[in-house]
Amino acid sequence: MSLDAIAPPLDIVAFAYFGLAIFVYRLIVAWRVRAGAGLGAAIQEHRVNWMLNMAQREQRMLDAMLLGSLSQGNAFFASTSAIAVGGLAATLGSGEKLQAMLAHLPYASATTPTVLEAKQLLMMGIFVYAFFKFAWAFRISHYASIMIGATPIYDPANSNPANSEAGMQQAKRTAALIGIAAEHTNSGMRSFYHAIATIAWFFHPLLFMLATTWVILILARRDFFSRTLRLIRA
Repeated sequence: MSLDAIAPPLDIVAFAYFGLAIFVYRLIVAWRVRAGAGLGAAIQEHRVNWMLNMAQREQRMLDAMLLGSLSQGNAFFASTSAIAVGGLAATLGSGEKLQAMLAHLPYASATTPTVLEAKQLLMMGIFVYAFFKFAWAFRISHYASIMIGATPIYDPANSNPANSEAGMQQAKRTAALIGIAAEHTNSGMRSFYHAIATIAWFFHPLLFMLATTWVILILARRDFFSRTLRLIRA
């Protein structure tokens, strides 16, 4: 059986474009972050300042509460991803019913049950990836909480140079750990955006490519050209 008999060429092109667009964007983001540009790099500077301030306080309840609030967001999205995977898994095998439903929608392209199931599997894969990202970010936040509790008092006046240096280094490591958790959270959030673009594939592959481009442009603007970035950098 030829590939064209399984999936129309335009669907194959749309899927390849989707994967390539995500891959290239991830490379650009990684390169820009290493260069110190973008929202991720800007907020990391504030994480370092936050942890250095934390290290100077004896009472760190507020810091633990702030970090706990951030980790709860990861737990929520991890649960949402798991629910989405379960819902999509329940619809597998019903490609003919889904095809009949889509046939009644205007501008929806004709397709086969096999292609429809491939689209469902793609969305499942995206949400599975998001689940692992959010779950790992949630776990890293717990590790960061432990490191906050283990941070020695940092005294900029150097009344105790050895202890002060240890506190500063521990604070910087903790900030780096929280930054790693944020990277995983960002990857999970981007997956939700890409899943929205994937919905367009159920209607037409050209709409899928358009939605993919639209999502990438939104992400690029928010990461590198947003008002939020300018305020954080100010």
